[in-house]
Amino acid sequence: MYKGMYIALSGAVLKQKHMDVFAQNIANANTTGFKKERISFKDYLIPADNASGVADDGRSMSQLSQVATDYTSGTPFRTDNALDLSINGEGFFALEDDRYTRNGNFRISSDGFLSTQDNIKVLGDGGPISIEGSKIEISTSGEIFVDEISTGNIKIVDFEDRSGLEKSEGGYFTSKEPGQELVPDIIQGHLESSNVEVIREMVQMVTSLREFESYQKIIHALDEATSKTINEMGR
Repeated sequence: MYKGMYIALSGAVLKQKHMDVFAQNIANANTTGFKKERISFKDYLIPADNASGVADDGRSMSQLSQVATDYTSGTPFRTDNALDLSINGEGFFALEDDRYTRNGNFRISSDGFLSTQDNIKVLGDGGPISIEGSKIEISTSGEIFVDEISTGNIKIVDFEDRSGLEKSEGGYFTSKEPGQELVPDIIQGHLESSNVEVIREMVQMVTSLREFESYQKIIHALDEATSKTINEMGR
């Protein structure tokens, strides 16, 4: 009976984690460039109680396999701000300190560099991008014109194996491996929306909640059966 308890408990724990991931996705549905997460599980058989210990009884427990980021592009939306940029297709904006982002909501820092709202400098083909002027135009190829004078190109990179990317606060990603430069395809005056589909996330969250409640009922029923067995044996 204890095996059944462990099976139900493993399912309840993972459904709780599932709901946490859905809640995190929904909370960031309006965060520019946010990439939703997905959780996957794996099963393993419980060995049978016999002398060899090698057979199985067909019952399995679940455990967390991984929480992976879904890098599907969000939909660009218009802002008409010259410093708002959206990547059309794959890739990330390269930032200083080996950070990367899909959030192109940029600004001019106090020291005259193109930066994120957190004051992290955006990189170009020659390092941080200095902006000195008033009229800023950025072509689809990422070339920056300040007062109609070319000042460099925005650096866009991607990774063959994105599993090495680590998500950090503020919508940034870090990687120990350098990214490969891409030919940019940039839309000026637009930002990329989150790739979270709120309705779908809510439906999946409700489904996970019902499954979690089912596991709770199973645990309660097994606990009552165990208590009843112990009490009868005691008599």
